[in-house]
Amino acid sequence: MTDVVVEEENGNGGNGEGEEWRPKYNAWLVAFVVTMAAFMEILDTTIVNVSLPHIAGSLSSTYDDATWTLTSYLVANGVVLTISGWLSKVFGRKRYFIICLVMFTATSFLCGMATSLGNLVIFRLLQGIFGGGLQPTQQAIILDSFPPEKRAAAFGLTSIAAIVGPVLGPTLGGWITDNFSWRWVFFVNIPFGILTTLAVMVVLEDPPWAKKQKAPMDTVGISLITLGFGALEVMVDRGEDADWFGSNFICTMAVLALLGLGGAVAWLLYTDQPAVDLHVFCDKNFAVGTFLVGAIGSILYASAIIVPQFAQQIMGYTATLSACVIAWWYCRDYAYSFCTVAYGCDNGAERYCNRVCFVGWGVILFCPFITSVGF
Repeated sequence: MTDVVVEEENGNGGNGEGEEWRPKYNAWLVAFVVTMAAFMEILDTTIVNVSLPHIAGSLSSTYDDATWTLTSYLVANGVVLTISGWLSKVFGRKRYFIICLVMFTATSFLCGMATSLGNLVIFRLLQGIFGGGLQPTQQAIILDSFPPEKRAAAFGLTSIAAIVGPVLGPTLGGWITDNFSWRWVFFVNIPFGILTTLAVMVVLEDPPWAKKQKAPMDTVGISLITLGFGALEVMVDRGEDADWFGSNFICTMAVLALLGLGGAVAWLLYTDQPAVDLHVFCDKNFAVGTFLVGAIGSILYASAIIVPQFAQQIMGYTATLSACVIAWWYCRDYAYSFCTVAYGCDNGAERYCNRVCFVGWGVILFCPFITSVGF
């Protein structure tokens, strides 16, 4: 995402070196195809949550050990998200996107075939590594595919995927787990991954400034980012089970996270060719937007993980019902995103779309007060 802002500041967010560039295919078709790829990755972030008790029982492990399937994915995903801009330069944006998509599909198959918890954790780690590059690259592609006046509506499409994914993930995962097997939670990615890969290969093309470049490897910066984000994720994910700072392990993770992230910030501001350009945060709009997105993501993904676990372990709900508990809440956020798309329209249907969106929003708000609905 850093590279997206840098390209726009340099005048390359849709124009390459002063020359007009437009994708060969319709921009909305490109946006739909790449958003489907990102949606698949977002879906997989939460789809496993409701399956953890079944995974633990099937692989003869404890529920606490089974949560490492979430931790490993999120650690790898968080690290790669940060450096995906640099990786896009090294491989070329389209090539890197296809590599991530193909390997994400392959590792999904390996996760479904895992015969032990250790194998599953390793495969989920690999899945997070390749999945981490899909969402930021998708946003960069959409930015370059649309003219500035249509980007609001285009990014509304991405926000819909970002909201629907965490909702549909637990719901779909619960239904699949209760009616088939937890392994099909991973196998369901395979046909969609194959179709999306073929579509991406056909409709996607790189603008001149997004092709393969010589980008020096910032070994120190990447190492510090990996250490900092990896330790931080393990600390916050395992802290409650390990009694937080009463545990030497959590204290060690906290120190490593502080050293890694603090060192990364200092190094990235100092070096001439950083893996991540932190100077983009000098733009107040970008800084505030990043903070707000981070806050929303914290609430969104935390509830998507905690609520299904509470519903299954404490309340005794099935995997499907535990997912339905939180589904209606995210539907309201979905309505917000749909309104964003409608406001971004510049045609005569804008007023009609807005009315439909707000009526739907009112219905969704009214749903919790229907006495016949409850768990």
